[in-house]
Amino acid sequence: MGLRAAILNMRQQEETHIMENVIYNELRIRGFRVDVGMVETWTTNAENKTMRVPLEIDFVVNKGAERIYIQSAFRMPSEDKEKQEKRSLLSTNDSFRKIIITYEDIKRKTDEQGIVTISLLDFLLDPNSI
Repeated sequence: MGLRAAILNMRQQEETHIMENVIYNELRIRGFRVDVGMVETWTTNAENKTMRVPLEIDFVVNKGAERIYIQSAFRMPSEDKEKQEKRSLLSTNDSFRKIIITYEDIKRKTDEQGIVTISLLDFLLDPNSI
């Protein structure tokens, strides 16, 4: 964030970008290799044409044989937003762990698909949180 702001002479800092940088740095400190992931889904539009829809996974982290998919969601104020964040994770069609980290102060929870949602604070304070 700092280098990008200096090069582009920007003062605007978005909380979502800062949160992603904090998560990235923490994952690197914990020894993970960190990448961005893409998954493809297919949908039918109003003209009944099949269209490819690429979805991003914020972090695909690897350490040895361990892989974890992580979404960063600053806030999830509605069920629709929660579904949006889970969509790419559920589209991976594999059994690796899937986690959503949110800035909101929430209790850790696991849904019926096995996706864990934790707060940023819990993620940062507990080295075994993921």
